[in-house]
Amino acid sequence: MIARPYLAAAVHMTSTPDFEATLRHAEGLVAEAAERGAELVGLPENFPQIGETAQEVAEQANLTYPLALAWLREQAVRHGIVLFAGLVAPPAPGSSRVRNVLVVVGRDGKEIARYQKRHMFDVSFGEGNTFVESETVEPGQDAVVADLGELGMLGLSICYDLRFPEHYRALMDQGADMLTVPAAFLTKTGVDHWHVLLRARAIENTSYLLAPAQGGRHNAKRASYGHALVIDPWGHVLADSGDMAGVAIARIDPERLRQVREQLPCLTHRQRN
Repeated sequence: MIARPYLAAAVHMTSTPDFEATLRHAEGLVAEAAERGAELVGLPENFPQIGETAQEVAEQANLTYPLALAWLREQAVRHGIVLFAGLVAPPAPGSSRVRNVLVVVGRDGKEIARYQKRHMFDVSFGEGNTFVESETVEPGQDAVVADLGELGMLGLSICYDLRFPEHYRALMDQGADMLTVPAAFLTKTGVDHWHVLLRARAIENTSYLLAPAQGGRHNAKRASYGHALVIDPWGHVLADSGDMAGVAIARIDPERLRQVREQLPCLTHRQRN
């Protein structure tokens, strides 16, 4: 459980195909969050790089993944924060597909937990606007909760997972009192669905929710919606980064969590088949 109040930050950034420039962009935003007092900071899905094609990113994963992981560890130690971010990891042995992972790193730079995205973004909006994530990305199998000690139990998910409420119930079963959804939501879906779905996941699970977000134009073919959010267990949006890169930062309060779960004990009312 969350032991005391503290500040948490969800970063809104614009990753590009330029790996080194994107890390510099992220570095400034992490520093801003830490300077403003955040102890828990989240970066979005695919934070180090968004190339023009999934194949391009997959081909570079062997090089970029260890560099990005080392960067995460260094930043966590430098600022004395718990830091998490979405990365593209190289294929597991025996597979040709990369892994879309969320890695949580502690203040000492050591890995606390990692989660591999379970739900693949295989959709078609017509007019050639088609995404088949499963062609290049290997889905994970397990729901994962990161034990952050006095900062609470953080339930992990990535982007398209947001549309599957059963994933978040599995996180509740593991004791989550916060949720996170690092994402690169398309502008088309983000306008109508981003705030609605995030608030729903916070409300139905009576949990704080951090949603780091990609936003803006990444390259000639891709743009994301933005709006990094921090939401409280009642569904109130405590902070919203808006349309521009920046930091959404808000207070995480264990008393507020206790109050909401006492008033609406829906998690204890679940009927299990």
